[in-house]
Amino acid sequence: MKKITAICIILAAVLPSFGQQIVHEQVYSEKMKKKVPAVIITPNFETGKRYKTVYILHGYSGNPERTYQQDIPDLAAKSQLFQTIYILPDGNFNSWYVDSPIDKGSQYQTFIGDELVGYIDSHYPTVADRKRRGILGWSMGGYGAINIGVTFSTVFSLVGSSCGALDFNRFGESYHLYQVDQVLGGFQQLTKPYFTSSKIGNMKTANQFYILDCGIEDEQMIDMNRDFHYQLMDSKVDHIYQESKGAHNASYWSRSLSNQLALFENYFYHEKF
Repeated sequence: MKKITAICIILAAVLPSFGQQIVHEQVYSEKMKKKVPAVIITPNFETGKRYKTVYILHGYSGNPERTYQQDIPDLAAKSQLFQTIYILPDGNFNSWYVDSPIDKGSQYQTFIGDELVGYIDSHYPTVADRKRRGILGWSMGGYGAINIGVTFSTVFSLVGSSCGALDFNRFGESYHLYQVDQVLGGFQQLTKPYFTSSKIGNMKTANQFYILDCGIEDEQMIDMNRDFHYQLMDSKVDHIYQESKGAHNASYWSRSLSNQLALFENYFYHEKF
């Protein structure tokens, strides 16, 4: 794998249009004043063709390499099948994909929703249109996908969350254990924009489609996902919500995210937006 990766990096620098499948990038963030690792998985490029893009956000303590090696190990095959470029940014272990009010070096909402999208559209043959751009993630990344997707509703048309950590009100001690306090400060100081439920009003008018799921044995996340689903139904926000057997582990979200990517392809194909 190391040898293959090295070859891919060289090809990316010399022949960026010839369809290498896994590319490691260091993307500069002006807002954070640093480079952020990202893995880009592409189909075999065809001359003159442009491709859909989906941004995939890993969970707490994850990273892009683990995403395509363990969490969704068939991403390269899916990229070719669906003719889609997958972008896997590094969420810095515990960034929660927010613009931190206390850490200037952790501004991942703006980085992913603005800076990274701009970089990818200028360096890869993408369809630079929200109708062909989606974002999804699991656990911490599920929270991040909804936070970023809804905030940048003019950028993304599809938003997906698998076993998302969607409600800080239910975290209790986990708010500290999962280091949310390191990027957002104490729970008592949290302001409305950081609560997923506060985005429902915007979701009603965002002209997006939402896909959410959770495992029924996921004791951490199942209640918060069910309640968010009920809130979306009460607010008449169009979405898919699914539950199936599974806990909060790679076995569940690997299957779940593969299903979500297929649903993304279906909605891209039928141009629902």
